[in-house]
Amino acid sequence: MTNSQLSPGVVPGRLDADSYGKNFADVAPPLDRHEASVAADRCYFCHDAPCVTACPTSIDIPLFIRQIATGTPEAAALTIFSQNILGGMCARVCPTETLCEGDCVRQTAEGKPVEIGALQRYATDRMMARNAHPFTRAPATGKTVGVVGAGPAGLACAHRLSMLGHDVVIYEARPKPGGLNEYGIAAYKTTGGFAAAEVDWLLQIGGIELIENWQLGRAGDGTLDDLQARHDAVFLGMGLSGVNALRLAGEDMENVTPATDFIAELRQAGDLSALPVGRDVVVIGGGMTAVDAAVQARLLGAENVAIVYRRSRAEMPASLHEQEHALGVGVRIIPNAMPVAIHGNGALREIEFAYTKNGPKGLEKISETFRLKADQCFKAIGQTLGDTPAAVKVAGGKIWVDGAGRTTVPGVWAGGDCAVGGEDLTVTAVAEGRDAALDIHQFLLGG
Repeated sequence: MTNSQLSPGVVPGRLDADSYGKNFADVAPPLDRHEASVAADRCYFCHDAPCVTACPTSIDIPLFIRQIATGTPEAAALTIFSQNILGGMCARVCPTETLCEGDCVRQTAEGKPVEIGALQRYATDRMMARNAHPFTRAPATGKTVGVVGAGPAGLACAHRLSMLGHDVVIYEARPKPGGLNEYGIAAYKTTGGFAAAEVDWLLQIGGIELIENWQLGRAGDGTLDDLQARHDAVFLGMGLSGVNALRLAGEDMENVTPATDFIAELRQAGDLSALPVGRDVVVIGGGMTAVDAAVQARLLGAENVAIVYRRSRAEMPASLHEQEHALGVGVRIIPNAMPVAIHGNGALREIEFAYTKNGPKGLEKISETFRLKADQCFKAIGQTLGDTPAAVKVAGGKIWVDGAGRTTVPGVWAGGDCAVGGEDLTVTAVAEGRDAALDIHQFLLGG
């Protein structure tokens, strides 16, 4: 976006240089050795621990915490990475308050869980700092697998397949690998280029070729048929590339844009002071993307930022922890309201909302409306599947898969956000990519 396209209220450089550094510093600094020891000592090391059941990748949490408590954090990291090769990123971005920590016995008894996420980061950071990969490849099988998408699902699938001795080629549509971790997560959660460093570390396993700027179905790149002719199996993990529309007149107005575009631009910005932001910003939606966009707009210097969600706060997909974080930096959350009109003369001026209520037929809008002043609006009302090969069955707007990730096309698997069951979480995508790899392995061996 060039300055000539901006309305007078949407400008770069709202803050001084020190403020950008402070606002986008690590939101949850790592534990030191003493802090990790104290945190680990709080674990009961439960038998049949509920935290393990709550983890989509089934990490043996009591074991790795015991390993930290006994002074062997690298052993703890190996326990984590054996189940979740992106355990370093998940330690930073997982909604632990609703997953492992939410089911922690300490949380149930005392309202204060063991700091599982922070302990996981403590262990994984130490192993990754050695810059030595902990896993080796099995003897080569002579089989090759094409993986579409270098996001969490594709990377986890590729890594596990490589461990099992298969050669893998990852086809990534963007200029850089990482998917959601690189382009879609708030910058203050993954500082210091961690997403890119994690990919580099993962690829040290060997046997994985990465091809960037390659999009499935795009002229000059290739089709699913091409990949099947080239490889013994294919995994689709390309995420969701489309964005749901508001379906309102004026949606194409200047400065009404997808929240995902804003987050991606911010994540790739070399200089945050050059990134334009409005004075009055409105974010429509209630999930993690909405919160990340709203908080970062505020941290860039927006004076007034509001998240507007059509249902109650209790029904917002974003966790209570994330909602409270947004409120803590000055974001206003307005529940039970939906957009009905966008006002402005070329440039955005106001957004009109109608209040909503739950009626006998579901969500209903009522006649009472209000307007919010806005010079910038981010849409965060969900993403959609991009172009998909016609042979692949789609159900509910996503690729249909069975429990092992198999699609309706023989020899083709799918996982992550693009597949039925994907939850827009890194940890879920990792689990689906890893499990699909195990099923692909059996298929390649004739099982």
